[in-house]
Amino acid sequence: MKTSFQSVHFTADEKLISFIENRLSKLDKIYEGIINAQVILKLENSGQVKDKITEIILSIPGNKLVASSTSKTFEQATDESVDALTRQLKKVKGKRQDAYKGSR
Repeated sequence: MKTSFQSVHFTADEKLISFIENRLSKLDKIYEGIINAQVILKLENSGQVKDKITEIILSIPGNKLVASSTSKTFEQATDESVDALTRQLKKVKGKRQDAYKGSR
């Protein structure tokens, strides 16, 4: 899976990028057909508190899956987004397996 990163209003360090790549690699084990992943990291400045937003867009054959999460840390926001994508991938995989069984 090809992964691209975009950070808005800051520069992401290598430690954060490797953390996110490690989490995304686990999605490959669930669904082998992932073409690429686009990760957008944003800082939201609402008053005194700076929230971190992680948005992940996965391209799979015939579809795009999107998950976005806001948290106090990018790591926590990434974990929440990956969990949401895991559920979406399992749902897509289940539908495709059901369609395959129905065509026989």
